[in-house]
Amino acid sequence: MRAERRELLTRVARTLGTTKPRTAVIFPLSLIAGIVLADVLAPAEVHLGSLLIVAPAITASFAGPRLTCAVGALAVVAQVLTSLLPRRDSTENVVAFAIAIVVITGLVSLFRYFQDLRASELGQVRRVSVAAQQAVLRPLPKRIGPLRVESLYLAAENEALIGGDLYAAARTEYSTRLLIGDVMGKGTTAMGDAALLLGVFREAAPRIPALDELMAYMETRMSMPVGEPDRPDETTEFFTTAAVLDIPDAPGPAHVINSGHVPPLLHRRDRLQTVDTETDPPLGLGMPGARSYRTRAFTFDGGDVLLLYTDGVTEARDPDGTFFPLAHCAEGWDWDNPGIVVRQLLHDLQRHVKAPLRDDAAVVAIQRAGPDQPGPG
Repeated sequence: MRAERRELLTRVARTLGTTKPRTAVIFPLSLIAGIVLADVLAPAEVHLGSLLIVAPAITASFAGPRLTCAVGALAVVAQVLTSLLPRRDSTENVVAFAIAIVVITGLVSLFRYFQDLRASELGQVRRVSVAAQQAVLRPLPKRIGPLRVESLYLAAENEALIGGDLYAAARTEYSTRLLIGDVMGKGTTAMGDAALLLGVFREAAPRIPALDELMAYMETRMSMPVGEPDRPDETTEFFTTAAVLDIPDAPGPAHVINSGHVPPLLHRRDRLQTVDTETDPPLGLGMPGARSYRTRAFTFDGGDVLLLYTDGVTEARDPDGTFFPLAHCAEGWDWDNPGIVVRQLLHDLQRHVKAPLRDDAAVVAIQRAGPDQPGPG
């Protein structure tokens, strides 16, 4: 019998369009029953029927408008039934209480309807945005030349507009080039700028020999007017922080140019260090040809692991507002391969924020495979 009642309640809940647990549906029903019982047992001068108005209001906090209206109708019926008891409210009071329940039920149901409609629209926009982002930001291969690679893009779960975090890789004849960046802003403008930068990098990285010339070319392309109608005005600055790396296939130093981006982390010989980069201004500030780009060399041998990331990682906050201590957490990680590094970062980041991310984040881990570290098959 109890199972039949649970099944009946489940069918009612599905019919009314709620997706919440059965216990949540039971709560306003139990509240109505409790108020009616208390009203019956209370002295004649005590009138508790007006409290029935709470039931539909509570229902709207977790259920859809149809279930809210159903609970409101049940509350009206309960109000009328309690009024039939001897020495109870006058007809005028009963009608007034019933009208109040109907009005409140209608208002909270209408509010819930528009809230659900907005949530549905935001969810649809979010799904389309993420699909567009995935089309632009393709996952990196697990193996690129002598490098083992693991990439991760984390979308801000509580935003309908995605950000402009990006990464890419390209092969030259003798090396692998990597890009990580963060376009200012969100939405279609940021996505458009990210797609532009990714396209420029993928086209130019294999053919432009010098890293500083590649950055100059990207700067020129990013500074060109694009005539997008959704930009606020032509005087507003739109820029991108970016780091470009060149890692040779043969043993030798790797090179990096950093344009306003957070510096990479390097795990080498059981020691974690920040790659010493001289930071240039971000791309897209309208200074093509007016500056030089400083290239820094660093040692990157077999077994070393390089971690590239965006400020969506380091600026992620816990409920108290404390930034994510990336370097401190990374000291305790296992650095055997890029996949393990990225999984540990994701675990520690989620444990730190204890909530959906407020900003997008991108992560790329790279390891030069040593002689005893074959790439994935």
